Amino acid sequence: MRQSRLQHQFVEFIPEKIEEGVLYISVEYRTMTHKCCCGCGAEVVTPLGPTDWRLIFDGKSVSIEPSVGSWSLPCRSHYWISNGQVRWAEAWSKSQVQSGRESDARVKRAYFAREAEQTAAVPRKIETARPGPTPTWWERVLRALQRK
Repeated sequence: MRQSRLQHQFVEFIPEKIEEGVLYISVEYRTMTHKCCCGCGAEVVTPLGPTDWRLIFDGKSVSIEPSVGSWSLPCRSHYWISNGQVRWAEAWSKSQVQSGRESDARVKRAYFAREAEQTAAVPRKIETARPGPTPTWWERVLRALQRK
């Protein structure tokens, strides 16, 4: 049955049995899973991350961005999840899907290149030998005699 609304459930681990109409969110493992909203029964996994999907939780409902395009599934569903509501979008052509995938790949490459540059630019802390305890007067005398 086609979904028009999803409940959300925050979980540590995604359960083995996924219920229709529920968006399971594991913040710890940065992933979300739900059954495709078209009713085909396929599980849709959307990773959370700066180059993947973003979760917006307003304390009552959830939204995710960007849209969910199930291009690898036979149903090829396309929809937005906004404040728990499923808003259906037009299906994309094969060329639109290919263009979207190429755009996603460019965004990921640019993001990780910036991350690598920032990591390389961070000065590394140089470990210095910490002074040990102050030598006793006898140890200082012994060292002075050893130097002669």
